[in-house]
Amino acid sequence: MTLDDVSAVNALEQRLFPADAWPLEMFLAELTQPETRRYVVAESGGAIVGYAGLMCIEPIADVQTIAVVPEFEGRGIGSALLTRLIDEARRRGAADVLLEVREDNPRAQQLYVRFGFEQIHIRRKYYRDGVDALIMRLQLAPSTEAPTTEAPTTEAGQA
Repeated sequence: MTLDDVSAVNALEQRLFPADAWPLEMFLAELTQPETRRYVVAESGGAIVGYAGLMCIEPIADVQTIAVVPEFEGRGIGSALLTRLIDEARRRGAADVLLEVREDNPRAQQLYVRFGFEQIHIRRKYYRDGVDALIMRLQLAPSTEAPTTEAPTTEAGQA
């Protein structure tokens, strides 16, 4: 994600998460912290169709956000974005990757479980509309191989 992407990402954020959308300034602030943050986008036909972000302060990485527009769900974009974040967490030396997911979002929960995340806690009424957040953790095994540097390709294009 670059500064040029922020306007389009913010528009998607407002559309996809109307009750909990980040303000534009938050995306801008996140991009000014490359030493602890990494944000990526997925594009199709020159348009952003997904985005994700990671904060990593050793030994913990935290998925800050991940989203795919509904018209592009089921095409592997969410998996590609999550793969990029996990690879980045490994590259930065994280031992664990944490995230919060809405209790009423089984599709996202299933994605995380497929990647090996386990629920470790519940944050009651975490979201503005009163929905609980499930806290999930992926424990990263120390890697003996070089980290992945190539972006996974999806049907919709590069992630």
